Amino acid sequence: MFFFISKALWLIAQPASLILLLLLVAFAVGFRRKRGLSQVCVALAAVILFACAFTSLGYLALQPLEETFPHPAPPADIAGIIVLGGGMDAEINAMRHGYELNRSGDRFVEALRLAQAYPRARILISGGSGMMFPEGDTEAQAGSRFFTALGIDPARIIEEGGSRNTEENARLTRETLNPKPGDTWLLVTSAFHMPRSVGLFRKAGIDVVPWPTDYFTTGGEGVGLRLDQPSENFSVATRAMREWVGLLAYWLTGKIDEPWPKP
Repeated sequence: MFFFISKALWLIAQPASLILLLLLVAFAVGFRRKRGLSQVCVALAAVILFACAFTSLGYLALQPLEETFPHPAPPADIAGIIVLGGGMDAEINAMRHGYELNRSGDRFVEALRLAQAYPRARILISGGSGMMFPEGDTEAQAGSRFFTALGIDPARIIEEGGSRNTEENARLTRETLNPKPGDTWLLVTSAFHMPRSVGLFRKAGIDVVPWPTDYFTTGGEGVGLRLDQPSENFSVATRAMREWVGLLAYWLTGKIDEPWPKP
């Protein structure tokens, strides 16, 4: 139920939807000659659009999340690598049965590098489908094809294809692995997503070593205009808003123990 509620609410709460809703309200109240409310709605829509598409707002919001868990020194030995789904283009892979990577595909590239650096480590791919009405292959299946196509022994790969969000990633990974005390498991996911992921894995009872990747910020972002790439800026702002909202929602519902998990 939480999965469907979160998906439905995010359809309304994301910046593009807020802008559209504000413009629709302005249009509707304009017919009733409530010009004051109409003007406020249009102004708010314009502010949200300008801030998200033409400033560094999204990068500033992502930067503290990405800086929460510094990149660790490589351990001497590990039991395995947990790579979270979200790096595959689900719709294309569902139809073409390939392993097309999306903007967060660095998760799989870095996990491949780690798999080569630790040839005895197992690789668990945690990811079903994040779509509300899934079709075709899971992300775990597409990820497995990616690793085997690039030379990883299929016997090393564990597929966890039932999870639809990060909370289920953690819980189902715990059930699938049943990790032994003292085992070292690297958790590979996007740097901005690491605080929420670590909080959920801690709650599930898995002591992971955070291995962030797929950075969106330079680490030295400042307040300013970014006029040359509005679509990318808007996408980053949407991603940042979703992650902060996700952290708050998971904390309020008791799925993580602190609103901003840290080392």
